[in-house]
Amino acid sequence: MNNFVFISPTEFVFGKGTENKVGSLATKYGANKVLIVYGKGHAVKSGLLQRVEDSLMNEGIMCYKIGDIAPNPTDDKVYEGIEIARTYHVDFMIAVGGGSVIDTAKAIAAGVPYEGDFWDFFQGTARVKQALPIGVVLTIPAAGSEASGNSVITKRDGLHKLSIRTDRELRPKFSIMNPELTISLSPWQTACGIADMMSHIMERYFTNTTDVELTDRLCEGTLKAIIQEAHKVMLDPSNYEVRANIMWAATIAHNGLCGVGREEDWASHFLEHEVSAVYGVTHGAGLAVIQPAWLNWVSNHRPEKVAQFAERVWNVEKRKDLRMMTVEGVFAYKKFLKSIGLPTSFRELGIENPDIDKLVYKLHEDKGEFIGNYVQLDRRATREIYELAK
Repeated sequence: MNNFVFISPTEFVFGKGTENKVGSLATKYGANKVLIVYGKGHAVKSGLLQRVEDSLMNEGIMCYKIGDIAPNPTDDKVYEGIEIARTYHVDFMIAVGGGSVIDTAKAIAAGVPYEGDFWDFFQGTARVKQALPIGVVLTIPAAGSEASGNSVITKRDGLHKLSIRTDRELRPKFSIMNPELTISLSPWQTACGIADMMSHIMERYFTNTTDVELTDRLCEGTLKAIIQEAHKVMLDPSNYEVRANIMWAATIAHNGLCGVGREEDWASHFLEHEVSAVYGVTHGAGLAVIQPAWLNWVSNHRPEKVAQFAERVWNVEKRKDLRMMTVEGVFAYKKFLKSIGLPTSFRELGIENPDIDKLVYKLHEDKGEFIGNYVQLDRRATREIYELAK
């Protein structure tokens, strides 16, 4: 196990009706003027946004808003939010939504006190040293952004989808998590969220670091719980207890706990970011296509951990032929993804003829000549993985 520092300072407020506590929590963390960031309208139609505003105003907190944040959020909304926040001297951000909304709020929070272009942080020419504090009212369990210091934004000029990762500066001060707010999610949104949270665990699970049995078991146990609850939620979408387990699993998947003491991979996310940037697909659906293709490719080079994944998560019989175990494990994984309504190929994703030349070029332009750690991938390798995903 490697040396590590684990930081998770966010206050999680979980359960029924907890969105009504947003005002008192914002006051607790020093909010006076808040910029509320929200999505495409569900927060408005459901009455959630009004409940959040009422709770804040009851605490004497002034509210400003920016909405219409789309999936795969783009830089234009970040610039708009920074301008609003500076104009009205906002001192706190509240994100009401899922990962795209939270990531946008984080980018705005980083950009407001910074004298340069916030995109500097994403292209790696500057580091976030200060940011407005952030609170979250989570509505979509998937990205885990309610628990992380990370943000992913796409620059519309050139379709560059890049991320930043901070230890403290962009971690929410509090995250309100009411599973009731997720009951209205469609089967598609639910399934995409499940694929995303599973991938967050797998990016940490596939490692070259040895003697990490505890975190291996945390990863495997969380994956098995998600698989079990996924089948239940598809049969009974209104089951609160199932929704609660899925919501908390998404947080555990990305708050860093499953990655302590180990080198992480993240190649599948990098591969998928180019797909969703270019084709505008839902991130979780893109991962359902890319991750099995990545697993198939790395199984030919480093089958050991994939065989362990097959045995411990998918109940594949242990045997000397590791490659056969990996084949059965990836097959079981794909079968599960299909069972909850997700695609596992570009064709099923609606991309009949993916421009693999473009995907490979943009991937390495944005991420460098090599990506990933479990097996380092060069341009030839990433091309082969995209081909396997067809």
